[in-house]
Amino acid sequence: QVQLVESGGGLVQAGGSLRLSCAASGRTLTMGWFRQAPGKEREFVAAISWTGTTTNYADSVKGRFTISRDNAKNTVYLQMNSLRPEDTAVYSCAASLSYRTANREAWKYDTWGQGTQVTVSS
Repeated sequence: QVQLVESGGGLVQAGGSLRLSCAASGRTLTMGWFRQAPGKEREFVAAISWTGTTTNYADSVKGRFTISRDNAKNTVYLQMNSLRPEDTAVYSCAASLSYRTANREAWKYDTWGQGTQVTVSS
């Protein structure tokens, strides 16, 4: 079973940047980031195909967030710029061992990380 470990969360002022990392213990196919704010449902943020050539973003983060991966390191990244208070949430990475495209659907992911807190102050 592949395990995922996120890092890079923290507290930042609005307009600032953070870079999240997610290290996998083995090979994965599609990788994604999801987030969940207090009292809200989990939502899709970004995904990247196993080759890294296809990406997919939620409309709310498009143009501000960038997902990338380094398959040699089994690591996926989420560069978050121009952060807003509404980006505050627990961010979790997820890995699919079956799907190769940049999927939005949470059910297509097999393994999830424990999450990392991102807090954006106004």
